[in-house]
Amino acid sequence: MSLPVLPTSFALRVCGVASLFVLAACGKAPEAPSPPPPPAVALLQVAPTMVPKTVQISGQSEGVRQVEVRARVGGILTKRLYQEGEQVSANQVLFQIDPVPFELELARTKAQLAEQQARLEQATREERRLKDMAAQKAVSQKEADDALTTRLSLQATVEGSAAAVKQAELNLGYTRVTAPIAGVSGRAERSEGTLVNTSTDSLLTTVVQTSPIWVRFSLSDQEIAGLRDKAGGLAKAQVSLTLANGKKLDLKGRINFEAGQVDPRLSTVQLRAEFDNPKTELLPGQFVRVGLTVGSREAVLLPQTAVLQNDQGRFVYVLGEENKAQVRPVQTDGWQGNQWVVVGGLKAGEKVIADNLLRVRPGSPVKPIEAGAGAGGTPGAPGAPGSAPAGAPAPAAPAAAK
Repeated sequence: MSLPVLPTSFALRVCGVASLFVLAACGKAPEAPSPPPPPAVALLQVAPTMVPKTVQISGQSEGVRQVEVRARVGGILTKRLYQEGEQVSANQVLFQIDPVPFELELARTKAQLAEQQARLEQATREERRLKDMAAQKAVSQKEADDALTTRLSLQATVEGSAAAVKQAELNLGYTRVTAPIAGVSGRAERSEGTLVNTSTDSLLTTVVQTSPIWVRFSLSDQEIAGLRDKAGGLAKAQVSLTLANGKKLDLKGRINFEAGQVDPRLSTVQLRAEFDNPKTELLPGQFVRVGLTVGSREAVLLPQTAVLQNDQGRFVYVLGEENKAQVRPVQTDGWQGNQWVVVGGLKAGEKVIADNLLRVRPGSPVKPIEAGAGAGGTPGAPGAPGSAPAGAPAPAAPAAAK
């Protein structure tokens, strides 16, 4: 019986596979690739230093005084004499109300006063004449007493007329609406030609005093207790301000109010600081970052790139035996400038790996280099070659870091 003939391509593939098995049996296995060299890293030697104790908290500014400027007499508003939003001085004229009706009223009261004064002078002369005649028994005592009563009545009328004149002068003065304090003026609530009165339409504008200026903020009762334990306490605290864009204002403040009780809803204590604000760098209503500095404490300052974080907290890599990286959990307490303030977890003399952290693995060897040389760059410098970006995800900590 004849055997089936296999296709030529299939026969070639079978022969190729058989050849590979023969070569594998007779030859050597391929060599494994060599491990990559250890990453070059820059080191920072731990050197504790005295760092100011600073608490950062959000706050909001407010004017020391915010005064409503209102019309004290009714009439037609004829002029606005200030630029809205600009600084105004105390007693500066802001609005003019039509003064003509009040000038006429003043003239009328003055004429009435002059008339009453003339009658008083006549009554005074009559009283004196009848008094002398009564002493000589030329007239009855009743006529002399009536003359005295008339003079006293007219004297009271003159005093009332004088008060009416003073009131008319005040009303005429009130037609020039002035700023009661110095500060930043608000927008005009009434335009020229508007009829204003002293009841519902009296508000014309507002003036807010901006120097000094206050900033309100709150601290938890625990933070308050910690600050009080420091030398001098809150009375000696240095207060600084930072705007929302990160600009630090060159204003020095002082705490001028501390609430006498803790807010039971938030467990916080209300505080207020006062700042001189001669250049109006801070306006009422702004949200700012308030920095409270009370005393100092021993801590370690590390650059941003040296401190990493995972779900178990913040940690750093330190140089261990045989130049191997070791995970070290640390405790931080805010920032000083662009550096972390590390208050626990490190000892003096230890060396912290400061850059190239994306290539560092727990327990793996590293190649220490001088700071600022080679691939390490300057520790913590933004954009340094080989350094971990500020927003790069941190590697997961091993089980030993728990």
